[in-house]
Amino acid sequence: MHTTVAVIGGGPAGLLLSRLLHRAGVDCVLLERRSRAYVEQRQRAGILEQSTVDALREADAAERLDREGLVHEGIELRWNGRAHRIDLPSLTDGRRVRVYAQTEVVKDLVALQLADGAAPHFEAEVRGIEGADGTRPSVHYTHQGQEKTLTCDYVVGCDGYHGVARTAVPRSAQRTFERVYPYSWLGVTADVPPSCDELVYAHSPHGFALHSMRSREVSRLYLQVPNGTDPADWPDDRVWDELDTRFALDGWKLARGPITAKSVLPMRSSVTEPLRHGRLFLAGDAAHIVPPTGAKGLNLAASDVTVLARALIRRLRTGNTDLLDAYSDTCLRRVWRAEHFSSFMTTALHTDPDQGEFGTRLQISQLDRIADSPHASTELALNYAGLSIP
Repeated sequence: MHTTVAVIGGGPAGLLLSRLLHRAGVDCVLLERRSRAYVEQRQRAGILEQSTVDALREADAAERLDREGLVHEGIELRWNGRAHRIDLPSLTDGRRVRVYAQTEVVKDLVALQLADGAAPHFEAEVRGIEGADGTRPSVHYTHQGQEKTLTCDYVVGCDGYHGVARTAVPRSAQRTFERVYPYSWLGVTADVPPSCDELVYAHSPHGFALHSMRSREVSRLYLQVPNGTDPADWPDDRVWDELDTRFALDGWKLARGPITAKSVLPMRSSVTEPLRHGRLFLAGDAAHIVPPTGAKGLNLAASDVTVLARALIRRLRTGNTDLLDAYSDTCLRRVWRAEHFSSFMTTALHTDPDQGEFGTRLQISQLDRIADSPHASTELALNYAGLSIP
């Protein structure tokens, strides 16, 4: 079997790329090793920048997002008994963000591709990639118990940090820059309406906490925990008590409800350069990982594949390779800006086990500056809402 573009990985990056290419009439095959049910239930990000919303609209995949997504015009920072709201529209010339879970983005994209007869190949495990340096790469995979080979003109790896695509690039042809943080997040989903209208990011002596949401009826909350934490060590009452402590603010009360899911997410930053090796391109988590504090992971992935889709379409329609040749450099400018912002948000709000009182006082000083300086508030708002980078 031959196709123009083989996409490995059926998360939001791979699905959005496939959708954009399909709508442009580009032949494309998407291979995903997990089942459809697993992919559609995988909990991840929920904050969409305007550029991501625009990309989904371009893909004609924003009907339910526009109807059900929650528009947020700000975020709240809490620390040391103090609260400060970052008003996004007033500080960014009108930009806002939307809360719409990654699971819903994936469901929408899968349903559209199925309806158009361009169904992803689920439970198709890629075993290897050959010939990326040549003109006809091949992807070897197993599907429905059979070994198969897909030849193509281009391969795009959207299969994550541990995926086959990233490891298919020779070590001599790439560099990975990485930072592992000394803490993780315990994430919980609860069947209770959110206790706030917008996200709350809290710094406390006990560690970081985040109050987010999946809908008007479902809350998503996070606690900083040590690396290696077992969710079983955190019964529901302990979770709620610790959230109460870290969010504590006069006149504010945290609503409790049934917790339906718990998981631990390690925190890391990683960038692999370049994002291209011959006819193999990396996008999303296969190319870079950001700690979720800055709400950039899904948005970076959407940015990558939007840039790549336009570059591939230009190459196939006109023969011009300029955008394709510039893909890695174009995306890396945004990636490193997002890495910097995500690192700043992470280190300013989390409690490092070895930072001591001096480090804590520096964090408080930084948060005070954000609240007291219009320049600092504006810089945070611009980065959070999504910088426009050419």
